[in-house]
Amino acid sequence: MEKLAKKETQTKVEVDEKDRAILQLLQENAKLTVREIAHQIHLSPTPVHERIKRMEDTGVIRQYAALVDHSKVKKGLMVICYVSLNEHNKRSGAKFIKTINELEEVIECYNISGEFDFMLKVVVENMDAYYDFHVNKLSQLENIGQLQSTFVMGVIKQTHQLIY
Repeated sequence: MEKLAKKETQTKVEVDEKDRAILQLLQENAKLTVREIAHQIHLSPTPVHERIKRMEDTGVIRQYAALVDHSKVKKGLMVICYVSLNEHNKRSGAKFIKTINELEEVIECYNISGEFDFMLKVVVENMDAYYDFHVNKLSQLENIGQLQSTFVMGVIKQTHQLIY
């Protein structure tokens, strides 16, 4: 199948030991000040600021975000939904991706290999809300071939940290 997901330009960026230390600290707590980071990695604030700015400019650091516990904001049901499309062409794939990006219940979407084309991570309030989403939104999308839902019973490991 032709690649349907939009790929970003993947240029490698060199990160050294100090950059990794900065990334580790920011992944643990993005609210740290440059001065706090500088103190912890034994550099002065100016080079730390320059390193962070370079990593932001090159896309190593894509964004800063607050991680929200979905179960504490009335989104207690997480579902992994596998989707296959009937047609595998650029136009229909792009249309599916555009629509998925507009669905607030879908918090992650991956273009995958195997029996299915996409894996969606869906978070909703409860089973009734998922039923409504599945019947009235997802299954109504044009070009849907097959859907399979897997309900998450518990989260064993969930991290956003990439650099250790």
